[in-house]
Amino acid sequence: MQYREDKAGNKLSVLGLGCMRFPRDKSETERLVLAAIEGGVNFFDTAYIYPGSEAVLGEILAKHNKRKDIYIATKLPAMMCKSPDDFDKYFNEQLRRLRTDYIDYYFIHSLPDSAAWERLQKMGVEQWLEAKKQAGKIHQIGFSFHGTCVEFIKTLEAYPWDFTMIQYNYYDENYQAGKKGLLAAHEKGIAVMIMEPLLGGQLATGLPKPAIEMFKKSDSNLTPADWALWWLWNQPEVTVAVSGMKSVQIMESNLSSVNNFRPLNEKELDVYANVVALFRKSYKIKCTGCNYCLPCPKGINIPACLTVYNTSYLQGYFTGITMYATSTAIITKKPNSPRLCNNCGKCEKICPQNIPIRKELKKVARRFEPLPLRPIFALIRRVIG
Repeated sequence: MQYREDKAGNKLSVLGLGCMRFPRDKSETERLVLAAIEGGVNFFDTAYIYPGSEAVLGEILAKHNKRKDIYIATKLPAMMCKSPDDFDKYFNEQLRRLRTDYIDYYFIHSLPDSAAWERLQKMGVEQWLEAKKQAGKIHQIGFSFHGTCVEFIKTLEAYPWDFTMIQYNYYDENYQAGKKGLLAAHEKGIAVMIMEPLLGGQLATGLPKPAIEMFKKSDSNLTPADWALWWLWNQPEVTVAVSGMKSVQIMESNLSSVNNFRPLNEKELDVYANVVALFRKSYKIKCTGCNYCLPCPKGINIPACLTVYNTSYLQGYFTGITMYATSTAIITKKPNSPRLCNNCGKCEKICPQNIPIRKELKKVARRFEPLPLRPIFALIRRVIG
């Protein structure tokens, strides 16, 4: 494992475990967490709103007496805070779930702009954070961000942060905070954690074949995931790449990527621009599968709908509609077609990617459920009961 120092001199593993996408099976999650720790991963990222994540992480760490071996990062659900009392309400619940009496890295979760931070300031969040820090309950304070670079810079200047987290990868180099935000944070001496280093896995398993071949031609020993992670680690401004690894196998692959990492040369760096150009032609909807848009009041599996839409362009229509049939809208006991969308807009208000979800769901429905096919789909549903 390789490590980089944060503002306080703590050595953080360059690969962090994102706990939002833990396996559903608790025993598999336990194996994953222990494999990460054994491999030298010491940065574990969770959040109040990740269903079951904090509780299962706390349970595993307590069972194996591993709390002091790692750094826990979790997040205040800023959008859910309506009064100053909510700060303690959520924080105390997080301590209980995680079975700890302190948090190493405490985020203000998913700030969209500087105004969101100002709203919390008016409720006294600065004084609350400082009191917790003085009491040793919070060791470092930061924020995760989904908004424009201009607003990121404003938020960066609004408080003496210890660290931040941004969405950043070779496809998203100029998206949201982007490269400019990364450099601005680094210049202030704060650690920068990276979310979506593999774009929800798309940069590992969702590249079009010509892009994969382009990478192989440059270095056949590297996987697409290696290329994505190495692009990040090649930049000294990046402190930790937080990956939501769903299995021990993926964990071991990414650990191997860390152990084999070497600086990229200019010829290799040039390959990324060509891969992005190919990927951009096929990647229609910028969904990372974060699931923030769920649950949908109509039961639509929004991330699955958007994923299969992209897949149908990346890997062919037959592959896309097969996935659509089995996981989204056709072969399901309870219909959850994107045609059921009632335009309530709830999903769009909380989408960190600012995707016009209602508009995109209509595209999905047109592509996979054109009018001539609907009677066939209805018959299939009746047959399967």
